[in-house]
Amino acid sequence: MIHTTKRKLTAFLVAFAAVFFIALPASAHVTVKPSSSTTEAWETYTVKIPVEKDINTNKVTIKVPATVDFKMYEPVEGWNVTTETNDEDKVTTVTWEAENDDAAIKPGEYRQFSFTAQNPAEAGEVAWDAFQYYTDGSIVEWTGEDEDAELPHSVTEIAASTATTDSHGHTVDDEADTDEEAASDEDTGSSTSTFLSIAAIVISVIAIILTFMRRK
Repeated sequence: MIHTTKRKLTAFLVAFAAVFFIALPASAHVTVKPSSSTTEAWETYTVKIPVEKDINTNKVTIKVPATVDFKMYEPVEGWNVTTETNDEDKVTTVTWEAENDDAAIKPGEYRQFSFTAQNPAEAGEVAWDAFQYYTDGSIVEWTGEDEDAELPHSVTEIAASTATTDSHGHTVDDEADTDEEAASDEDTGSSTSTFLSIAAIVISVIAIILTFMRRK
């Protein structure tokens, strides 16, 4: 009975370890965050690149979705950034490449790169295809369309927004404007009430003084 229990426990632990170690690499894929945003927002996206192999990653390329307007990137020490554009001078890909082996991403490490882009005007999904380059010349293509794919790409859900965006990427919310106007009206009303109260006190003091003077 004891031996049977031990065998079952050992089998369970082996199965658990197998599932754990098989699932672990699948979860460590290239991601682009946030996974949700709003229409026309100037969003700061972050690309996270983990290293799954026993060799360095020295380059990563992100394809910019056709409906997304790439704006600018944050420089990273030791890494060069290049972009490709189409005939309309719209950025279609962004590539980060290590200047040397010291700057490359080592096994067991990850690195993050950030950039700003303006979201599409229509709600929906935008997919980020990514290509991870290793120093042995191999390339891992994170382009799977299904989240259950072996090498899935990241997806950002774009929801409709009530805010409007100006040419500088600033958003103005209609509700916020209404609140500001209400606050302004409230401040104006408060100032008026204060002024009337002070005026009433001054008039009362003058009336008291005049009354006192008449009695004399």
